[in-house]
Formats: sequence, C-alpha cells, structure tokens
Amino acid sequence: MSERLVVIAPNWLGDAVMALPALADIRRHYPVAHLAVAARPPVAPIYTMVTGVDQVITLPGGGGLRAWTGWPEDVRALEAGSFGTAILFPNSYGSARIAAKANIRERWGYASDMRGGLLTRALPKPHGDLHQRAYYQALTKALGIPEGPPYASIRPDGAHARQLLRDVGLDLDEPFVVFAPGAAYGRAKQWLPERYAELADLIINERGWSVLMVGANVDRSACDDITRRLPQTGTRINRLIDFCGKSDLPVLAGILGEAHAVVSNDSGAMHLAGAVGAKVVAVFGPTREKQTSPLPAGSDAPAPVVITHDVFCRPCMLRECPIDHRCMRRITAREVLQAI
Repeated sequence: MSERLVVIAPNWLGDAVMALPALADIRRHYPVAHLAVAARPPVAPIYTMVTGVDQVITLPGGGGLRAWTGWPEDVRALEAGSFGTAILFPNSYGSARIAAKANIRERWGYASDMRGGLLTRALPKPHGDLHQRAYYQALTKALGIPEGPPYASIRPDGAHARQLLRDVGLDLDEPFVVFAPGAAYGRAKQWLPERYAELADLIINERGWSVLMVGANVDRSACDDITRRLPQTGTRINRLIDFCGKSDLPVLAGILGEAHAVVSNDSGAMHLAGAVGAKVVAVFGPTREKQTSPLPAGSDAPAPVVITHDVFCRPCMLRECPIDHRCMRRITAREVLQAI
C-alpha cells in the first residue's frame, strides 16, 4: 500500500496503549504508506512518542454524547488528510460515521454498534475473554496483517522530565518509586490510601528511596489522602513528593521512564508505565487482570507484576464496592514492597 492510511485510536489512555501492538503490525505491513493516527485530545500526545507514526490528528469533536454534536469538527480534521483507508479501533458508531462523512474510501473495523453499513470491511468481533491487546490484534489479523509481538513501546523525550525531577529535589543517581494512586473508572479500582501510605513509609525508611506521586487533577483527593496518612518520617533527601496535576502526558511518560518502579492501580498510568519500559507493580481489585494487565515495552523490558487477592466476589467490575472492599484491603504494603 502506497496510499494514505489513518488509524482511529481508542478514546481511553489504557486502551490507546494496549492498541500499540496492533498499530505496530500495521506499520510493518504497510511500510511505505503514510500512517496517521486520529485521536481525542487526552490521548493524542501518546502517538507523538510512537515510532513509525507519520502524523497525529487531534479529533476535537469529543466522545460519548458530545460525539453526536461535535462530529462535523472531526470530519473536517479527517477530510484534510485526504486518506484512502481508515482502520477503526473503537467499536463506536460515531467513529465509523466520521470516517464515512470524511469520504475515506475504505473503512475497516468490527461490525459493532449497528455500524456495519458504514464500513467497507465489517468484521465479526472475536469470541472469548481476550486481553484487550489481543482484541485489537485480532482485528488487524483478520484484515490480513500478520500478528507481531505483544509489546507496547513509547519513547518519550526524558530531558524535560529529568529537569523537573531535579527541580523538586530528586537526586537522579538514586532510585525513586512512582505512585499512581488514581483510577478514572471508580474508587473500587483504587488500592486503599492507607496502604499506599504504609508502602511509602517502608520505601522511605527501609529502602532509603524517595516516592513521587503522580496523577491528573481528578486524582488530587487520592494523593492528599495518602499525604495526610504518611507519618512525618524520612529525610530531606528521602521523602514523599506530591507531583499530582503537575505534568502533561509526555512529561508523565518521561517521569515514569526514570523511575526504579511504578506502583499503580489498574489505570491509564499503569499502561503508560509499562510502555516506557518501567518496572510496573499493578494492584488489581474488581477488574479483570487477564483482559487489561499492563504490557511490557519489549523483550528486554521488565515483566509487569500483577498483584491480586482472590475473594469470592472478584472480579465484580463495580465502580464502588458494596461491602468492605476486601479484594483491595487484603493486599498488604509489605506484599507490594517485595515486588518492587
């Protein structure tokens, strides 16, 4: 293929990362095509850090209900690229609609959300409980694209991140651990703040390392809760540093890449950490680790460690625990420390 090809990306950070192996397969299969990725503003910066992507298009229209009113903006953004083929990773009707309205001749994706008539190649969704990475690669494989390795690789420019870390007093010659205590899905996915505080105390006082908390502005309350619970211990050099809300996506990727390890709930930050090659210790509670566990960045990258505690009610997939949050409560700080 020598034409212009656009991949419409998933809307969530974690899904965007788990789609990277399929994107890499497309790049290998069409080595001379102009490969663009069209994505929503929250995830578009990822693709500026992915090798082989020629162009990143930001779709301003919005997802969810906003997609029904903002779609003309998305159409204009796609039309400007004069693409001949679109591969749709999202299952939504809206993603097929904007590709069709943008006059993209070939539109390939899963036949879902009553959109089969808008696709020129509408493929049946695979059966079984696949990892989300495998779900995206099943699509590209069905399109005749050979399946490559299950790695998600992002290459951030770490210079700015390193300077920011020095500015907050971190000695980059010494190990530090990053905490990503937030989770967009709901509080049930969040390991308890008191466990994070206990773990920070152990890292600071037993390992002699610093801990850096990261997250978006919506994670502010989780980070504040951990800070309040942490005993006033440590030294000027080894301490808890709250960096929540102070980094955009490229800077966050750079910070995660500098860490000795990243401790995270099942979240977008967890997937981003794996993709930059960090050692990830992922705490899973109500969600299905077999479907959304983090991917390594490559064959030589640290294998992610997933920690769970099996109880009768997990995985429940609930946003709020209706009982005592036992799937998370029974995971101890010492258990996570041993995995770091």
